[in-house]
This record gives sequence, structure tokens and C-alpha cells, in this order.
Amino acid sequence: MTAPKHRTSPDRAASRPPRPPRPTRPPRPTRPFTLWREVLTAYAAPALTAGAAGIVTGQRDLAVAACTSIAGTSAVVAFLVGTWLRHGGRPRRWTLAAPRGVLTTALVITAVGAAALLGWFTAQWLPAHTPVPSTPWLERLRVDLPVSAALATTIVTLRWRTTTAPPA
Repeated sequence: MTAPKHRTSPDRAASRPPRPPRPTRPPRPTRPFTLWREVLTAYAAPALTAGAAGIVTGQRDLAVAACTSIAGTSAVVAFLVGTWLRHGGRPRRWTLAAPRGVLTTALVITAVGAAALLGWFTAQWLPAHTPVPSTPWLERLRVDLPVSAALATTIVTLRWRTTTAPPA
């Protein structure tokens, strides 16, 4: 027994009248890179999130660090990286020409390295060579500073890069 033959219908799309083109919306302009806004966000975001996590989990030291070392480091790094990227309003040519991932990775490695050295210096060297006692909050700096620097650098660099035009 053979399978029943189906009727093939003509291409329906070809028989329809063409649709009028959809009106295109102009692209939304990106919000300009405003350094004070980026620094404020770099402080507020980790202060709120880490502070809330510290309160919810009952870690008082995390709640305090959220508003001091974590958010403070993020704000300082956002200011330094944003200022360096803007370079007086005229960005360096290579920062515009480099791929976004390469630029971000290079700046993150630099910022994390500097923050890790500062965290080590504060937690290890300072108590060993000065009358400053070694305390648990000093030990937190070894982790808080590099992590905050990495996040702030990544966000500020990517945000800055979306507001700049590629080189001509």
C-alpha cells in the first residue's frame, strides 16, 4: 500500500502583497560618562549589597566593611580609573583602539595588583613595623581591596567604553 499523496500548496508568502517597512526608531543615545555619577554608584552599590548580606547573615564585620573598606575602595578605584581613562577629556588613542576585553583585562590586572599590594602592606607590614596592632579588620583588607578593585575597574572601564566613539 502506498502512502496518500498530499497536495502541495503554492508558496503562500509569494502570493501575499509585501508588507510596508516598519518604522525604525532612532538609536537611544547612551548616557554620557560622568565621573561623579560613576564614583557615587561605585560606592553605593557594594555598600548596599555587602551591607545587606552582612545584616542578613549576621556578620557584623561584613556590614561594617561594606561601608568602609569595600565601598571606599570601589569609589577610590572608580575615581582613579575613570580619571585615567578620560585623560583630561581626550582619551588615549590606544584605549579606544584596543579591544574592550583586552583593555578591561589590562586595567583589572593593574588595579588588582596595586590593591593586593596595598592590602598586604596594611595587613602584614604595617603591624610588624609600627605600633599599629594586627586586628581582624586589617586582615579583611587582603581580600576586600583586590575584589573591590576588580569589580570597580571592570564596571567603570566597560561603562566608559560604551560612551566613547571608536577612533577614525
